[in-house]
Amino acid sequence: MKKLSLLISAILIITSVQAQFHFGPQVGYTASKLTTDKSDIKTSFKNNFLFGAFVRLGDKFYVQPEVNWLTQGGIWEDETSNEKLEMTYKTIQIPVNVGLKAIDLKLVNVRLLGGISANIAVDKDIKINNISEPIKEAEWKDVVWQYQLGAGIDVLMLALDIKYVGGLNNLSKDDFTFQGNTITTKSNMFMVTLGWKIF
Repeated sequence: MKKLSLLISAILIITSVQAQFHFGPQVGYTASKLTTDKSDIKTSFKNNFLFGAFVRLGDKFYVQPEVNWLTQGGIWEDETSNEKLEMTYKTIQIPVNVGLKAIDLKLVNVRLLGGISANIAVDKDIKINNISEPIKEAEWKDVVWQYQLGAGIDVLMLALDIKYVGGLNNLSKDDFTFQGNTITTKSNMFMVTLGWKIF
């Protein structure tokens, strides 16, 4: 992680010397789910909105840190017993993406991007059959990591990004069981954001 921090710092310094600088708010939509490899457990997406802000440093090559408020999680359903478990994980997400302008037409450009994000939990909730269950702090992590891959398009002052976000580690500290099955609590999602470059 130290090497990653040094790399990000170096890129920020290099780009800030020659850089264009943009800043602005953004809103978005996410569809997240928690994965399982059990055939009798059905998983469903949890759909939510996000709010945040972004900074972009650079032109052809750029670095884009963000701060977002969003909800992740998912729904598991046991098709045999009809039991349903819903996990809600409200987070402050801090991604840092490195990008490239693949097509630059001045007023419109197309970008490719990828990076890593830290997710700091501010609220955690589990519901079984729509009834909230207590969460033991010792069992669930306060910070989880994800990678991001995607593409974006800028039209004048608007920036539209579409990303796939994959979990690097589990939300739970130990194996998580539901209806006797061990399941994975990595949060994976699709994210669409629309930003407004104030300057």
